[in-house]
Amino acid sequence: MNETGGRLRRTWIARLGPRGEVDLDRAASPRAIVEDAVARFGADPVRWAIELNSVVLRRILGEVPVLGGSPAAVELLRRGNEATTLRALFTLAEGPAAAPPTGEAILAGIREFVHRAIPLERVLHGVRVGHAATTEAFLRACAELVDPEEAVDEVTAVSRELFSYVDELSDTMIRTYLVEHEVWSTSAAAARADLVRSLLSDATAADVDEASGVLGYNLRRTHEAVVVWSDSPKGGATLQAAAIEVLRARGATTTLVIPVASGRLWAWGTVPPDGTDESDATNGAHSPGSWETITEALSRQRMRAAFGTPGSGVAGFRRSHREAERGERVERLRREAGRAPRYATAYADVAAIALLATDLDAAGDFVRRELGGLAARGAPMEALRTTLYHYIGAERSLVDVARRLHVARGTVTYRVKRAQEVLGHGLDDRRFALHTALALAEELGDAVLLPRDVER
Repeated sequence: MNETGGRLRRTWIARLGPRGEVDLDRAASPRAIVEDAVARFGADPVRWAIELNSVVLRRILGEVPVLGGSPAAVELLRRGNEATTLRALFTLAEGPAAAPPTGEAILAGIREFVHRAIPLERVLHGVRVGHAATTEAFLRACAELVDPEEAVDEVTAVSRELFSYVDELSDTMIRTYLVEHEVWSTSAAAARADLVRSLLSDATAADVDEASGVLGYNLRRTHEAVVVWSDSPKGGATLQAAAIEVLRARGATTTLVIPVASGRLWAWGTVPPDGTDESDATNGAHSPGSWETITEALSRQRMRAAFGTPGSGVAGFRRSHREAERGERVERLRREAGRAPRYATAYADVAAIALLATDLDAAGDFVRRELGGLAARGAPMEALRTTLYHYIGAERSLVDVARRLHVARGTVTYRVKRAQEVLGHGLDDRRFALHTALALAEELGDAVLLPRDVER
């Protein structure tokens, strides 16, 4: 037994331990709280709680995906749920009074949900899912670690205490949500966000000039939309500055920025139809900044952005935004596939992949059917796919492919021959379908190479 066990109300708490490897440095909670918990219970129970948080988080997002929304929003949810789990651990081990002050981490997510217009019932659904999963884990551990003759009474007591803890927490969360909602609903930021969401819906019948006045942004002009996000919860001002910077680099003369989640925002810039700065449109003195410049600015701030194509009026405002979100989705799928990150993504460059991956299950079925054995995982098969993809795209130029992949011409020849052997047919039999399947595999990896229900 852990030597701290003698100080605990429930000594079995000290014998909790994770099933896998858990690094305490990966905890979402402040280091001081983690170190305090380790000092009281030992490292293994804290690792168990961190591991449990990961399991519960996946279950919450699986049942209530709207609570996610961005990597930073998921991280905020992870932080709040881990605080909830650690408080439950403290409560069971030493009593409610011993729990550290983790309320801010828990309630920060509630304020986030209000600003994202997530209904209270969805928030409470997430709370119930998390409570059920957490309680299940504590009760299972209790039944395993407590002497059989004491297990029934102990399980009953643990269940009662956890119910009381979550009931009180839920009341606090509801009060926080309602107070924040009242404040937010009367703010100018909320009015702007609500109006933009209305404009983005096909059912909107808003007066364009009136809406432009409220937003301080001319909706009758030509717009380029961008979605900017970060993997960590960054301040809204930092994200806003980045959005304005990249839109200015694209030639925007005015901008509109709408925060939508922690570490994520929508933005638009008014741009001339021909891509030149309107202030110099008569003499062509200015053109939009290069993508290299925009990429450098985003990488410096560790942010990513996906751009739509320019469109005019409210219809263009809406379409460009949809394209930016599709570009963002492609980048998220690429990240899940382990592909190198692209800091700036232009929808025009990924439109085909975005459309083909709209139904990811169907896209995966298509890729695996067209590639056959070439869809197998592993570095050797990936090298064959990549080489064949570029070979078809380069109109079978060995020199171009060798230069692009930094390999010898003989290597290209061997890989192409081997890929055809695996395919079992020539490259001209279904050339378009083959190249399309290879493009999807190249961009999205396991997202289309593996059935969705297979562990990645």
